[in-house]
Amino acid sequence: MNEQTTRPAADGMLRLDRVNTFYGASQVHYDLTLEVRRGQIVCLLGGNASGKSTAMKVVLGLVKPRSGSIAFDGTSLLGLSTPQIVRLGLGSVPEARRLFAAMTVRENVLMGAYTRRDKSAIVADYERLLQLFPRLKERSRQQAGTLSGGEQQMVAMARALMGRPRLICMDEPTMGLSPRHVERVLAMIARIKQHGVTVFMVEQNAHLALQIADYGYVLQSGHIVLAGAARALLHNPQIRDAYLGGRAHLEERR
Repeated sequence: MNEQTTRPAADGMLRLDRVNTFYGASQVHYDLTLEVRRGQIVCLLGGNASGKSTAMKVVLGLVKPRSGSIAFDGTSLLGLSTPQIVRLGLGSVPEARRLFAAMTVRENVLMGAYTRRDKSAIVADYERLLQLFPRLKERSRQQAGTLSGGEQQMVAMARALMGRPRLICMDEPTMGLSPRHVERVLAMIARIKQHGVTVFMVEQNAHLALQIADYGYVLQSGHIVLAGAARALLHNPQIRDAYLGGRAHLEERR
């Protein structure tokens, strides 16, 4: 596969259709179209300055596109604030985690329930998350800023799950982590999917991301240049050349 393919809309949870995004006069996305299906891990891959992190910000309402549409379960996200989007059922694990360093692990995780009012259910959900992330139970009273990078990433994921999202957007979840922690974080993302949460993941590490994903898109200079099942992309020579040290580059298609 060497060009974007179109998938049927059935089971589509998140869809971006012909999105054009600008920073001032500089165009970041060119008719960006992609879909995240319910119950899947979908990764958006790309190098630096490809526009992949901006795509995540567009979904979360942090950046407004100039044209195009963005829908979550049939509801347009255009014009909504980030808190409104979160209340619809989208969670966020931002780049660099963005924890409150001086607050404890427990306090950081509970911040993810800020839109909820069901106190007893919040307590129950927190206890369940400690079972999903046993390392955090050991660190619950520790300041988040003293944790390792991998542990901080787990806190960020637990915080997002406290909002009971149906879909979690993750921006570069393996960035800056040691190889050991990268493997742990990716394993946790796979477990999150097993618990019924759909994942939309922006990543630069194509080889590892595609091993846990169901479907992938490759973004280059604001254009989708490859799309397909993760297994097929993992063995695509263009992916190997672009991300695993080969000499060839992805062909840009407009």
